[in-house]
Amino acid sequence: MLFGIDRLLADPALRKPLEGQRVALLAHPASVTADLTHSIDALVAVGIDVTAVFGPQHGVRGDLQDNMMESPDFTDPTYGMPVFSLYGEVRRPSGQSMHTFDVMLVDLQDLGCRIYTYVTTLLYVLEAAAAHGKAVWVLDRPNPAGRPVEGTLLQPGWESFVGAGPMAMRHGLTMGEMGHWFIRHFDLDVDYRVIEMEGWLPDGPGFGWPNERVWINPSPNAANLNMARAYAGTVMVEGATLSEGRGTTRPLELFGAPDIDAKAVIAEMQRLAPEWLAGCRLRDIWFEPTFHKHMKVLNSGVFIHAEGGWYDHAAFRPWRVQALGFKAVRSLYPDYPIWRGTDFKYEYTDDVLAIDVINGGTGLREWVDEAGAAAGDLDALAGPDEAAWRAEIADMLIYD
Repeated sequence: MLFGIDRLLADPALRKPLEGQRVALLAHPASVTADLTHSIDALVAVGIDVTAVFGPQHGVRGDLQDNMMESPDFTDPTYGMPVFSLYGEVRRPSGQSMHTFDVMLVDLQDLGCRIYTYVTTLLYVLEAAAAHGKAVWVLDRPNPAGRPVEGTLLQPGWESFVGAGPMAMRHGLTMGEMGHWFIRHFDLDVDYRVIEMEGWLPDGPGFGWPNERVWINPSPNAANLNMARAYAGTVMVEGATLSEGRGTTRPLELFGAPDIDAKAVIAEMQRLAPEWLAGCRLRDIWFEPTFHKHMKVLNSGVFIHAEGGWYDHAAFRPWRVQALGFKAVRSLYPDYPIWRGTDFKYEYTDDVLAIDVINGGTGLREWVDEAGAAAGDLDALAGPDEAAWRAEIADMLIYD
């Protein structure tokens, strides 16, 4: 199969509209071709006039490890063009940077989750392009989480850099498809084009990620396909006092803390809602983060395996799995301080809990903390939102 960048490079007819145009590239370390050439090098090699590069969160080089680590602008040492950070002094392209190009190519590997900030950066680029009369082309890539939809819709008033609009947590779209939805939802007048993939089968082998393509970290902690599948759930641990495994070799595939019993947590998860654990396997582990939460302290943890013979793509529901993990901790340890406080300004928000910012509302946290709330209550909250989102995006889907 071919990703958007591969089709653009292989077909001169697709590149013809770029002749005589100043071209910018929004990219990160996973912006590579089938032979692992970085898109910057590949585009320059075929004669495209790349006049600027833009980098999202974690930087175009992907060198900034943690959240909320801003990257500076710099000059590309090989080609001499300016490299503008969209996670530094600004989150949106500045007027100055918008004057450096005519067409922006967006070649970002996404994870299929509302929280992953590359989709918000795409929206901000589209809005800036509409304001400045620029064109935006998305060089499409697979959604490694595939087509399944899960989680509540972001509620009005909860918009942030980790929540661009009223979409489900696990949104089921590619970046190219998401761009079409942004344009419709926000009524943007922008010259937009998707260079579609060829041969991507969302329900084929790999369930979203083609087996023949190498996984490259799109961000420092997105180390493998298992993380990409689990992320729509494990990202919520960023809003908890539990560790999400940062400072270990398998971040965002696990959760744990020094003062919980992972075996007991797994047993309680199985007791509370065994149907939510379909499609994956939970394993109790020990880990000691070298940095971040609970640094240099032994933690008891739960590892989520969305891989191997246990993985069922249609059945696996990572948002519910992680919600159930929180619920089990609350059930076993009623007074446990699960949530990080308002002093933790997640993505620079004020006076709100990070878990609520992540979920785009208070519903999940309230379900966890309500002693009498059962699995069916969260299903009743999320189910209508999931159905509404599936209906909302039905005509946005490019790929069968």
